This record gives sequence, structure tokens and C-alpha cells, in this order.
Amino acid sequence: MVESKYKPMPKFSSLGELVEFFDTHDLGEYWDSMPKAHFDIDIKKRTHLFAIEEDLAEKLTEIASAKQIPSETLINVWLREKLFEQIETAP
Repeated sequence: MVESKYKPMPKFSSLGELVEFFDTHDLGEYWDSMPKAHFDIDIKKRTHLFAIEEDLAEKLTEIASAKQIPSETLINVWLREKLFEQIETAP
């Protein structure tokens, strides 16, 4: 009879014990003992990439850095403001 190379999963009384155990043990040795995980993924957020001129990117990065926010956040805020201006002035 062929022996399984996997070990039975020990019992833990807390999540902390489990984490501590796997800090020093290989999860691969217990793979067959792991419960199956099933989940659905519903991805709704999309990212769109746009090319911008180098000098604009540099200025945006400077301003964002001074405001201590990511450049993409600054760009989104400014674009949203400009779009709302256009919507408000549209006939």
C-alpha cells in the first residue's frame, strides 16, 4: 500500500496557534487535509488607462506629492470636478 506524503492536520484552539504553526511548517505537507474553499467572484470595478504627456505627468506627480495623495486620486478628483462643470453648463 502507498503511504500518503501528506500529514494529518493538527487541531488548533485559536487562529493564532494556526498562524504560529504554519510560520514554522510547510503547508504543502498538509495540503490534502485542507478544506476545499468555494467562492464566487463578482468583479465590477474596471480600470482604464490613458496616456498623458510627460510634462503633465510630472506636474501632477509634484502636486499630488505636495498634497500627500496618490497621483491617480488627484487625477480622478480633478476629472470629476471638470465633468460636473460640463454637466452643469450643458444645455
